[in-house]
Amino acid sequence: MAALTAAQSGASVILLERNQKVGRKLYITGKGRCNLTNDCPADEALSNVPHNSRFLTSAMTRFPPSAVQEFFTGLGVPLKTERGGRVFPQSDRAADVIDALFMALRRQKVSIVEDRAVRLLATEDRISGVKGERGTYPCAAAVLATGGCSYPLTGSTGDGYRMAAKLGHTVLPPRPSLIPLVIEGEECPQMQGLSLRNVSVRVKNQRGKAVFQEQGELLFTHFGLSGPLILSASAHMREYEKDRYTVCIDLKPALDEQTLDARLVREFSEHANQAFHNVLEHLAPRLLVPVLTARSGIPADLPANSVTKVQRRRLLELLKALCFEVQGPRPVEDAIVTSGGVKVGEIDPRTMESKLVQGLYLAGELIDVDAYTGGFNLQIAWCTGRAAGQAAALRVLGG
Repeated sequence: MAALTAAQSGASVILLERNQKVGRKLYITGKGRCNLTNDCPADEALSNVPHNSRFLTSAMTRFPPSAVQEFFTGLGVPLKTERGGRVFPQSDRAADVIDALFMALRRQKVSIVEDRAVRLLATEDRISGVKGERGTYPCAAAVLATGGCSYPLTGSTGDGYRMAAKLGHTVLPPRPSLIPLVIEGEECPQMQGLSLRNVSVRVKNQRGKAVFQEQGELLFTHFGLSGPLILSASAHMREYEKDRYTVCIDLKPALDEQTLDARLVREFSEHANQAFHNVLEHLAPRLLVPVLTARSGIPADLPANSVTKVQRRRLLELLKALCFEVQGPRPVEDAIVTSGGVKVGEIDPRTMESKLVQGLYLAGELIDVDAYTGGFNLQIAWCTGRAAGQAAALRVLGG
């Protein structure tokens, strides 16, 4: 976006790309479908940025989600909007978004060079060039848009942090956000592969305060919990060093306790002579049954008509709040995005220009901003890239 915008503004642009193909990280966004923005106003998009949202106000207001949609439609990518305002290409192919950007770069005569930038060159606090592994590229302006350090196989290995730091920028340690959670114990591995839909998740800190609550889908894995709900919840869990978190799953969010108890009474009555664990299969997925049985303390082979009111109450509480202690997040390399990065106080929020080095611009995940799921992180990438590209071109062209 930065390269294309700068070229459209009249600048001569070289795009240094360390991979053989551009946009490799875009291929994996939205499970390969590319959730490229969210169909909402700029202020709502900003409300989905839990950290340093004020810094993004100017860039987001000037290139809001509606403008992003117009931009991609103009590049020949028909779009559609799904649940939660998530915007995807109609084809459900991230490759179509990448191809459209690539062809736009070609039309604007952007020179795409396969090289890995290793150092920014500066003379008297002014950018003078970029040194790569294969060559040196003199320039009057450089946009650093290398991503964070999540999914390093796509090329985002933290190079941008190191280059910015060498020029004096403060880099706040990157932490995982939108990340699966590691859960203590053997229960989650026993349920590996089980996907739960239309459940409600509530996350509490060690003081019992709810930091997140939402309904949706989650997945049990060999290490713990994943899926859309868990990734969203993880963005609210930033104090692993100082706090302990508990994830509680309401398996029956559509039923209040009274209605659910009546359902349990009916199930136990209709299957009076069946073993307790068999009746449970009418109430929960099969992989969940051993866990619910063990936690309830009700003997698996106890006839349903022998389940006491107290035992039934224990089961009801489990169905409404099946809780897991969080050990911590998965490694930062597994994160969809990283929190942390170049300190926003050292960047002009209108132009994305460094306040320390003239002619240096920063964009995207490299900056200490991150958002919830739903297309908001790519929206940040587009609007900061747009602002950086425009300002870099103006500097070069003497505007």
